[in-house]
Amino acid sequence: MSPRKVNAIFERFKAANPKPTTELEYRTPFELLVAVILSAQATDKSVNLATRKLFADANTPQAILALGVDGLSKYIRTIGLFNSKARNIIAMCQQLIEQHGGQPPRSREALEALPGVGRKTANVILNTAFGEPTIAVDTHIFRVANRTGLAPGASVRAVEDGLMKVVPAQYRRDAHHWLILHGRYICTARRPKCPQCPIADLCEYPDKTLPEGIDAGAKNHPPLSARIRAAGKKRLAAGARRR
Repeated sequence: MSPRKVNAIFERFKAANPKPTTELEYRTPFELLVAVILSAQATDKSVNLATRKLFADANTPQAILALGVDGLSKYIRTIGLFNSKARNIIAMCQQLIEQHGGQPPRSREALEALPGVGRKTANVILNTAFGEPTIAVDTHIFRVANRTGLAPGASVRAVEDGLMKVVPAQYRRDAHHWLILHGRYICTARRPKCPQCPIADLCEYPDKTLPEGIDAGAKNHPPLSARIRAAGKKRLAAGARRR
């Protein structure tokens, strides 16, 4: 994908959502760290439901450590893999207290040394809690990067490295949030919502979904990407009138 297209994509993302952020609920870097560990193979909605109750009763390493594995498990049992996550979080709290004064460290190496924390989680904390221009690649971002042609790669790390190379510096701080939201709500796995996509004309995916009533093979029509974008504008205009 050309640098011109890449820049245009992020210009549109910024225009639509100038200050994107995570959908996980948190108030401190430690709360975010716990929430991100819990979010592996789970939805943000399910994590938020659990952490609202947990953080109301225990939202520091000391308080969660005092719960123990069994006590913590009672709060998070609705989340997948809750037993292993509870063990990791208890061990992580112990390490934070012993080695970091009870606060999440600000370096990648120290974060990745914590139980239950890998590169993706470290990237989220560095970006969202500490403002670093990192890009955490999850399944949504991996799909968007490959499908659009933004940063194709066979592995998560290859996509991360590709995005760090092509995303303009001024957009890198927020790129993670724009891409994950785009993948979650527009560029979905089974049937992407191309007619509603703000970057449909820039996207290089060859098998775009069509608005209802449009024949992909029809003759004497504008190019497919133009038809998709026109349909999207029509939907947006109709929504604006209703408001």
